[in-house]
Amino acid sequence: MPQALSKKQHSIFNKAKTYCEEQGVRFTPLRARVYEILLQEDSSIGAYDLLDKLRAVEDNAKPPTVYRALDFFLELGLVHKVESNNTFLACHHFGCSHPVQFLICDGCGDVQEIQSQGVKETLEAQAKANSFEILTQTIEAHGLCKNCQ
Repeated sequence: MPQALSKKQHSIFNKAKTYCEEQGVRFTPLRARVYEILLQEDSSIGAYDLLDKLRAVEDNAKPPTVYRALDFFLELGLVHKVESNNTFLACHHFGCSHPVQFLICDGCGDVQEIQSQGVKETLEAQAKANSFEILTQTIEAHGLCKNCQ
């Protein structure tokens, strides 16, 4: 059985549930379980690791179940995909359009979402100067975290 959500995680979970209702989409019990697992992770998690954790409470969970839930959350902006290592991370400030920037530790695999002042504006100015329209922006910076240095 998965551990209980912290107060902060519970608040984010409720906000996500309300956000889904406002968008007119269903936050099904299965989606809720997947989102709970994502919130409980300290970092990003791969789909098959997520599936293993889901199977602890849903015996018959299959890969398509997890991928459908992840696609649902990605579409709503409730989850980010870390492209370089094909993992997923719950977004804690969804409901707004924001640039995504990750610090990814190549030692332990930890992923932290950050908001760097000026990065979005600089990138948009350079895109505009090149007659380019940015539709989405994700920056992944690889290195070593404090513990792995």
